[in-house]
This record gives sequence, structure tokens and C-alpha cells, in this order.
Amino acid sequence: MAEAHAHAKEHDFHLVNPSPWPIVGAVGAFVLAIGLLFYFMSKKAGDPQLWYVIPGIVLVIVTMFGWWRDVIKEAHEGYETPVVQLHLRYGMILFIASEVMFFVAWFWAYFDSALYPDSSITYARTQVLGGEWPPIPSADTGVPGLGYFSHTFDPWGLPLVNTLVLLLSGTTVTWAHHSLLNNNRKGLIWGLICTVVLGILFTSLQAYEYMHAGFGFANHIYGSTFFMATGFHGFHVIVGTIFLTVCLFRALQGDFTPKQHFGFEAAAWYWHFVDVVWLFLFTCIYVWGAGANYAH
Repeated sequence: MAEAHAHAKEHDFHLVNPSPWPIVGAVGAFVLAIGLLFYFMSKKAGDPQLWYVIPGIVLVIVTMFGWWRDVIKEAHEGYETPVVQLHLRYGMILFIASEVMFFVAWFWAYFDSALYPDSSITYARTQVLGGEWPPIPSADTGVPGLGYFSHTFDPWGLPLVNTLVLLLSGTTVTWAHHSLLNNNRKGLIWGLICTVVLGILFTSLQAYEYMHAGFGFANHIYGSTFFMATGFHGFHVIVGTIFLTVCLFRALQGDFTPKQHFGFEAAAWYWHFVDVVWLFLFTCIYVWGAGANYAH
């Protein structure tokens, strides 16, 4: 009796059991990175071998399913006490803060080029950009080997449509959240379905936009900064869509309650972060950075 009392839990914290997923996930990420490296090398050699990335992708997907399964199981077993949920929220806030700083780097790179296209200490930049931002078309610079640049995007075309799509998705995920708080399971499910569909639509429209870009990624500073900033945002949209899809399946199984739904709350926070980043991208890169040199 005394031994059982000694092992009884007398605190609100969750001491996680040993798990294989951190090491499996780390190995998967490493294998995926090496696979991508070999894939790009084979593509540059003219013989792309996509199978190089398959082992890493499989390990990452297995880690996702296994780790999420264990976390959901812990929640059902009552380990997510109010104290644990509070600390999970702190963790998610810090994660989003780190993501903000990640995007600060890409904005910094973009504005460094945009504000100083004719800097005296970067003569090569003056040649490439023609001393202007947006750059003058690459055909007019006469710089050998310069990457292709013709024109920027018209911000009031497809970029504006994508902005409206993403803003609408922010309202639908908020609808789902309020439905959950009011124990409206039907509203929760339909709100999540609409958000996931809008997320897929945004990614599809951005892929179409990329295929019709008037500039390339390689060998031109405008293309590099543009695709790194908007491309990483697109990657975050894909991650957020997967996040919300998992929440949708959990909602269909009845996992969430008005008092215990941190998984969904974290997904909603992440999605709103993605929305806000896009507003800055649209304003700074598509509108301010477009100038008058875009295809009408």
C-alpha cells in the first residue's frame, strides 16, 4: 500500500514516456536532406532520380503518424491537465515567434536588394539590377549569364485573388473554432472542410502563378528573393493544410470538446500566422515591389 502511494502522481505535469519518434524523425529528416541533395545533383546531370527522396519521405510520414497518434492517446488518457495545456500553449507561441524571425530573414534579403539596388559597395548588383527596383529587364542589362527577368506580377490579378482566398480561410477557421466552443460539431466540421479546401485552392493558384512568372529562380536576385519568401510561405500553407486536415479527421471522430481542444487551437493559431505573413508579402512584394513594370 505504501509502495503504491509512493508511485502515485501528485503533480499536474506530464512526464513523457520514452519514445522512438524523436530519433526516428531526426534520421528521417537527415535521410530526406541527403536524398534531396542527390536528387538535385542527378537533375543537374540531366538524369533526375526522384527515388532518392522516397526513403526520407517515408520515414518522415511514419514519424508524423506515430508521434501524433501517441500525443492524441496521451490526451485521451487524461495527461493534458490544465497546467500541461498552458505549457503547450507557451510552446506553440514560442514556435510561431521563431517562425516570425524565419520570415524576417527573407524580408530582410528582399528589402536589402529593393532599397539599395545601386549601392556603391555592390557594383555587381548595379549591373544585374540596372540600378533600379524592380530591375530593368535582363535583356537590356547586357550582363552575360544573367538569369531571366522580364516583368513582375500584376498585384491586382491572381495575387489579389489568392489574398482573398486566404483571408476567407481565416474566417472559416474562426467559424470552426467558435462552433467548437459552443459545442456545435456540425459547424466545426464544415468550417474545417471549408478551410482545408481553401488552403488547397491557394496552393493550386500559387503553383499556377509560378508557372507563368516573368522571371526565374536562378541567377537573378529578384527571382531568388521572391521565390524564397513566397515559396516558403507556400510551404507553410501546405503544412497548415495538413495540420487542419488532421484536425478534421479528429473532429469527425469526436476527439475535441469545448474544454479540451489544444490540437485544433494550435492549428488555428498557425493558420492565422500564415494569413498575417501573406498580408505582409502581398503588400511589400506584390504591391510595393511591383512598380509599374508588370504585365497588364
